Amino acid sequence: MAETDVTAEAHAAEGHAAGHAAGAHHAPTGFIRKYVFSIDHKVIGIQYLFLALFSVVLGMLMSILMRMKMTWPDHAWPILGTLFPEGAPGGVMTPEFYLSLVTMHGTMMVFFVLTTAPQGGFGNYFLPIQIGADDMAFPVLNMLSFWTTLLGLLVLVAAIFASGGSVIGPTGGWTGYPPLSAIGHLLNVPGQGMGINLWVISIAIFCVASLLGALNFIVTLLNLRTKGMSLMRMPLTCWSWFTTAVLALLSFPVLLAAGVLLFLDHNAGTSFFVPGGLSNGTTLIDHSGGSPILWQHLFWFFGHPEVYIAILPGMGATSHILSTFARKPIFGYRAMVFAMFAIGLLGFFVWGHHMFISGMSPLTGAAFSVLTLSIGVPSAIKTFNWLGTLWGARIRFTTPMLFAIGFVSLFVAGGITGLVLGQSSLDLSMHDTYFVLAHFHLVMGVAAIFGMFAGTYFWFPKMFGRMMNETLGKIHFWPTMIGVYAIFIPMHAMGLVGMPRRFSQFYEVVNGKLEWIYHFNAPTLSLIHFVTWAAIITVTAQLIFIFNFFWSMFRGRKAPDNPWEATTLEWITATPPPHDNFGGRVPVVYRGAYEFAVPGAPEDFVLQTTPDESGPNVAYAADLEEQGRGNGHDARG
Repeated sequence: MAETDVTAEAHAAEGHAAGHAAGAHHAPTGFIRKYVFSIDHKVIGIQYLFLALFSVVLGMLMSILMRMKMTWPDHAWPILGTLFPEGAPGGVMTPEFYLSLVTMHGTMMVFFVLTTAPQGGFGNYFLPIQIGADDMAFPVLNMLSFWTTLLGLLVLVAAIFASGGSVIGPTGGWTGYPPLSAIGHLLNVPGQGMGINLWVISIAIFCVASLLGALNFIVTLLNLRTKGMSLMRMPLTCWSWFTTAVLALLSFPVLLAAGVLLFLDHNAGTSFFVPGGLSNGTTLIDHSGGSPILWQHLFWFFGHPEVYIAILPGMGATSHILSTFARKPIFGYRAMVFAMFAIGLLGFFVWGHHMFISGMSPLTGAAFSVLTLSIGVPSAIKTFNWLGTLWGARIRFTTPMLFAIGFVSLFVAGGITGLVLGQSSLDLSMHDTYFVLAHFHLVMGVAAIFGMFAGTYFWFPKMFGRMMNETLGKIHFWPTMIGVYAIFIPMHAMGLVGMPRRFSQFYEVVNGKLEWIYHFNAPTLSLIHFVTWAAIITVTAQLIFIFNFFWSMFRGRKAPDNPWEATTLEWITATPPPHDNFGGRVPVVYRGAYEFAVPGAPEDFVLQTTPDESGPNVAYAADLEEQGRGNGHDARG
């Protein structure tokens, strides 16, 4: 009977291998097909990462320019006067220049960094490998998704220069609120011409690219899992990428539709978001019947799921890395999966907390407030499960582990202030202050980027075949960790004082004497300077990471197949993985993703492909081991 079971299982695996071969594509031979217009998910994942790396560098430079304007509002910077003679005449930045920086920084970071790197980069590269597939379900669609994303980025960069030298792009903020973004050009507002059109087109292109990617992720995970890879054996990273893809599939069409309507309002004279009775100072503008609040509903129905599109992949990577370096199974695996889905589901019902000050009914505000606070429950489950994973563990404090722990710290710190802003009575007075800015930067921006850093240091050996320098990694971690708290904790205090966001200048120097434009902000002077210097030092520290990344790509120590002694499928194959990921073999999964400290095991970790020696699979596993030796791979695979 046992022999019959082994034979049946072998035939099933052969059938699975045939299915893989039917959907596989041959390895490319030319340089263009291999590295440029590639349909290999691994190359596409690296392309996404480099696109995000370019975007984050540009976004950080913009943030530094904003801090410079706020801290030294009247100082002349000659290089800016040369690059933007009207936006910074004589080197002194104008308020319009500052607002365009706000718009472009927010758009660049939210869409082309926080959305692109964790999902398009790491997800594209490792989802197929972690579920035992040869590639994504639709390789050509995957390539189109990347190139569409790149087109969106190029259009956004073009928007920077669309208004000539006056500003560096649209000035309506990254949320693009009408009626300013719809009819600002009729009022001769700087930055409201072609720059707005290109901004909307860029967002629309990005929405299309994200929809293509989301469909690919969902179909790949549901249809291409290898033999034995049940849903509850998948790594939590796969669950996070899957949940993120579902959120993108349901939310990006709403933003796409809103962008089309805004484009029509701006160019075709429609009135979806433009009310009647608006004047340019001399005559009425021919618009009527629209509602600016409708844009807010559509934008934030996308915007709040977008928060979790940015943060969920970081949650998955953090869970994966914490378990690996704690040398313990993840605490409460099923609870983590259900909490992830609960966060994604509830994220669609809380968009109204961005609109408490829009004049909504107090009863509606109370409903959104209760729903918002309810997200704290699954978030707390995940946090306590991370702490449970670390409790009593033999922790290996590697660089990826440090950034994963940093992610937990930042997620908790930012989440606590979210409980404050989720109450409408408090949000009404804090909404347009630096308190909100500090909150969403901590929980959405910096925490997500820490997840990316953790993933980069963790998966870099598998992606490039070399180890990143651990010493440089830890030197990078500490100033970054301390720096982000030094930037955003004081911003909470600024917000409590009432310091408004999006303002380019709070004081000026008249006859050598500092005069406050808004006197209630006077206590924040030292904090403004402190935050600026903290931002400059923190951004400078990122040069350590950039040097480590590119130096290690070419000169780093050669990486073994499983340098972290991890358990999931990406570590059973060669480094870097071959074209079809597993060298012609079909991995068979017998275990969950986090089998650490298994009693009686010869090592403190057991690979997912290691069979239970008491079961009927021993003969087939031995055959796989022999096949692995013949292919020159780790026999345990």
